[in-house]
Amino acid sequence: MATDPDDDASAFLEEVKDVAPIRAKQRVAAPPKRPPPVPVQSALDEREALADSLSDKVADEIRLEIGEELSWRRDGIPHDTLRRLRRGEWAMQDQLDLHGLTVEEARALLTSFLDASVKRGLRCIRVVHGKGYRSANGEPVLKRKVAGWLTQRDAVLAYVQARPEDGGGGAVVVLLKGLKRAPVPLP
Repeated sequence: MATDPDDDASAFLEEVKDVAPIRAKQRVAAPPKRPPPVPVQSALDEREALADSLSDKVADEIRLEIGEELSWRRDGIPHDTLRRLRRGEWAMQDQLDLHGLTVEEARALLTSFLDASVKRGLRCIRVVHGKGYRSANGEPVLKRKVAGWLTQRDAVLAYVQARPEDGGGGAVVVLLKGLKRAPVPLP
């Protein structure tokens, strides 16, 4: 059964004829929305943690003689691991090139790269720090810094100087911890 729109409009007007508009003074204004709080302390804490995560204190303790090869392994990692890394038994899954960066830029980039590599489940990466030929004193500044920074990261198990075809004295090959996998339940 179809109804006439004019009948609906008249019926509506009949129903609301005694309704009086609300006076403006009786309206309650909703409180303005507050802006979300700015986590200033959290940002400061994160910035401080980043700075502390790769401290120069350790890097400054690493002294390199000319021609000395970089290598390091975490306690509990077999010495054989360094030999296997030198031979290239692990395929390099990604790399980071720090050429031309300042120490602060390199530190921030290396931190991000290591975090991303661990999240991606990578096991073997290469970090190119350069040989330092363009440094002010002709010394490899980033080489020593990178060596120190890597020893401070729990995810780094070992590193060695790259093979000549992979960058030689201007790069390190880094072995990272694998992702912990949850055990598969038995049926």
